[in-house]
Amino acid sequence: MRIAFIVQRYGAEVLGGSEYLCRVIAERLASRHQVEVITTCARDYVTWRNEYAEGTDRVRGVTVRRFASARTRDIEAFNRYSDWIYNNPHSRDDEMEWLKQQGPWCPALMDHLQRQHHQYDVLVFFTYLYAPTVLGLRIAPSKSILVPTAHDEPAIRLGIFKDAFAAPAGLAYNTDAERRFVHETFAIRPVDEDVIGVGIEPPPETADSDYSDLGAVTDHNDADDPQSDAAADYADKRGITHVERSENVAVIPAGSNIDSPTFRSHQAARGEQFRRRHRLHGPFALYGGRIDPGKGCEELIEYFSSYTSAGEEGSLVLMGVKLMALPEEPWVRFAGQLSEQERFAALEAATVVIVPSPFESLSLLALEAFSVGTPVLVNARSEVLVEHCRRSNAGLYYADRDEFVECLRLLMTDARLRRALGRNGREYIRRNYRWDIVIGKYERMFNKLRGAPAAAR
Repeated sequence: MRIAFIVQRYGAEVLGGSEYLCRVIAERLASRHQVEVITTCARDYVTWRNEYAEGTDRVRGVTVRRFASARTRDIEAFNRYSDWIYNNPHSRDDEMEWLKQQGPWCPALMDHLQRQHHQYDVLVFFTYLYAPTVLGLRIAPSKSILVPTAHDEPAIRLGIFKDAFAAPAGLAYNTDAERRFVHETFAIRPVDEDVIGVGIEPPPETADSDYSDLGAVTDHNDADDPQSDAAADYADKRGITHVERSENVAVIPAGSNIDSPTFRSHQAARGEQFRRRHRLHGPFALYGGRIDPGKGCEELIEYFSSYTSAGEEGSLVLMGVKLMALPEEPWVRFAGQLSEQERFAALEAATVVIVPSPFESLSLLALEAFSVGTPVLVNARSEVLVEHCRRSNAGLYYADRDEFVECLRLLMTDARLRRALGRNGREYIRRNYRWDIVIGKYERMFNKLRGAPAAAR
């Protein structure tokens, strides 16, 4: 089967969530099908400046066709235009102008897709937001799949996106929460839809870690078992409102050998090289991704400052691309962009991983933290993140500054709870985010669209 992936930017150096999602799925499918990626020459999503060479490339075994954008983005002018269009009556032409100003604006990519779409059996578009998707979905909707990575934000209310979500024959969601949101927002009747997500596969040395002496960590509702509510009792005493008994917190059953010497020595060795390299001593919280106010990083730093001002010990380590100034504080550490192996080492080394973004359709950061057994603390304004925590029993969530401080204090100081949450996170990934499950769902959708009668499509 010939499959084209259409995405706004693509490359091993591109760290955006939807772009990374596109890349890892394309790489997996390339071993089974003829996969091509159709994208722009941009590396930076702020300006969309052409940085990659135009033409055909190979990236980790996948053929990539790049087309030069016709213009760059003036981010200040675009932000002003966005403020106007979100708050004033406007026309469809105004929305198309917004789409053009947002970028990437790449007529050459559209021309290629218009001429060559018949050569592909399936077209897979990543992210609803940008022009390559909005315009590209019009070309061959009957064999198009949209991976929307949608969440509640002002842009999704624009009229142009009603047509975009109504066009494709298939919709591939990342989570149940995303699927519910899309159905509440749009009137859609695709030929096929499914919650697919992504596979999570830590490096071998992480995936093969021995937890056999830990014992099972399970959910149950035995109100007479004092251990079943131990973590919730502790949370109640600390004033944390989002930890419920036996429902969304890890349960440590009697007989679990969490404090065995084998397990303790394994925990002590986790991420040791990362800690030494970055001179990290004591507990630390980790954030990874775009270091950007839009990802909740300003609020994260403010809340962490309150945590340290209360006399609590710990550092905040930020890894990724820095798109905002960081304060000159001894507890703030910038790790920069890391390789995949180094990123997993950081996740293993962290005491807790924080996901502060209120806008998530999946959160690879949270899933990767679960995969290595590190608990998470997430923003309660994101329904997707709260759903991950509740379904996995592997993290806590906060709705304001006080809850952030209390939840972080609990996770930083209670090693026994962290180990139980970590075990639950690993099991959650094993049950829900294996690559064989993910690829099998994509294959089923491809085959259904190819076999659908023309009238249905």
